[in-house]
Amino acid sequence: MKENLFNSLVEGMENYIMFTIKARQLELSEGLKAKNRAPIMLSMGAPIEPVPTFVKEKTAKYLLQDPLHTYSTPKGELRFLEAVSARMKKRFDVELNPKAEVFSLIGSKEGLSNMIRALVNPKDKKEDQDVILTPNPGYASYSQMIKLCGANCYGIDLTEENNYMPDLYEVLEKYINEGNDPNKIKALIINYPNNPLGCTCDLKYLQHCVDFCNKLGILLISDNAYCEMYYDEQSKPHSALECEGAMDCCVEFHSLSKTYAMTGWRLGWACGNKKAITMLSRVKSTIDTGIFKVLQYAAADLIESAEGDKYIEEQNIKFEKKIRTFVEGLNKLGYKVKMPTTTFYLWVEIPERFENSKAFADAMLEKSGIVIVPGTGFSPNGQRHVRMSVVASDNDLAEVLKRMKEDGFEF
Repeated sequence: MKENLFNSLVEGMENYIMFTIKARQLELSEGLKAKNRAPIMLSMGAPIEPVPTFVKEKTAKYLLQDPLHTYSTPKGELRFLEAVSARMKKRFDVELNPKAEVFSLIGSKEGLSNMIRALVNPKDKKEDQDVILTPNPGYASYSQMIKLCGANCYGIDLTEENNYMPDLYEVLEKYINEGNDPNKIKALIINYPNNPLGCTCDLKYLQHCVDFCNKLGILLISDNAYCEMYYDEQSKPHSALECEGAMDCCVEFHSLSKTYAMTGWRLGWACGNKKAITMLSRVKSTIDTGIFKVLQYAAADLIESAEGDKYIEEQNIKFEKKIRTFVEGLNKLGYKVKMPTTTFYLWVEIPERFENSKAFADAMLEKSGIVIVPGTGFSPNGQRHVRMSVVASDNDLAEVLKRMKEDGFEF
C-alpha cells in the first residue's frame, strides 16, 4: 500500500481508552485469576442491572408484528418521536414539534459525533481549524470526535473553586488573550450531570450557557445522558431547553443507556433547534437507515409508562445506597471522596506515592485486578485523579475495598 493512504486524522488517533483498558485486562486475566484477583470492572459506565421487564415484554410483542421488520428512517418512527416529545414535556415542561425538533439516535454517542461532523469545516492544520469548547475534565470521546472531524477543542476547566460552573465570558477572555480567534468557535459542549465528576449544575447556569451561545452566535450542545440519575430532589437535573432562548441555539442529546441500563440497545434522541436537527438529518441520511422499528416502538412505550418512571426511581435508590457504602469504604482507607449528587462516577484523588494516575491505575489492575480509568483519559489535568464507575455488584464492591486494604492501596 501507498504511504499516507489512510486519512491522516484517523492515523493520528488513539484507540478509545476504554477499549485499551479492556484489552489490557483480558491480557492479564488468567494470571489474576490464578492469584485470586479475578478482574472487577470499575471502568466503563455500564449499569449491570437488568433492563425493565416492561420493555422486554413490549419488544417480544412487537417482534410478532411483521411490518415492523422493514427499514425505518434515520429520523425515526413517528411513534417514537411523539413519545420523546411527550417525555420532554412531562419531565422538563419543554414543548417540541416531533416532526421537526426531535431526531432518533443509535445511542447519543453516535449522535454527538454526527452533530460535530455537520457543524465543522474539516482542516488539516491546527491553526486553520474550527474550535469547539469542551468541558475539562469531560467525556473521553469528545476530543477524539472533534479531532476526527478535522477540528480542535478548547477545554473549559471545571474545578471545585468554580463549583464546576465556570464563567464562560472569563473563559472567552482567556481564550482571546492566548492569541486565539473567537470567530473560529463553532459550539460549546456542556455535560451536566458530568462524566467523570458526578456533579451537575442549576438552571441559572444553564441559562448562562444559553445566553453565552446566543451572544456569540454558536451552537450549544447539551449532552444530557445522565439526567435521570440523581439522589436528592435539589440535585434533580434540568434540560438546557427549559431556558429562555434555548431553541435559538441549543440541541440536546438523551440516551436510554444509563436511564434504563439499555446500553447495548443503542437508543437515544436529539432534540432542540430546528436548523441543527435538519443538519444532523442530512449527515445521518447518508450514513444509516435508522433504528430497528421494534426497538423504537418498545422504547416509546417505556418512556411514556408508569413502569418506566418506577424503574428510574427504584434504580436511583439502589445506586444511592451502593455508592454511599462504597464512598464510606474508600474514606475508611484514607481517601477523601465526596458522595456525588448525580451519576455513578467517583473522581478520586490518588496517593502521593504514585507518580501519576496511569501508574496508580496500572498498579491497581496488575496487583489487585481492580479495573479503573486514569484521570488523563478525561483531562490533561487528570494526573492526580482516577475515575471509578460504581456499577459492580455489592459483593464485588466489598471485594474491591478488601483487596485495596490487603494489597497496600490505602491512601
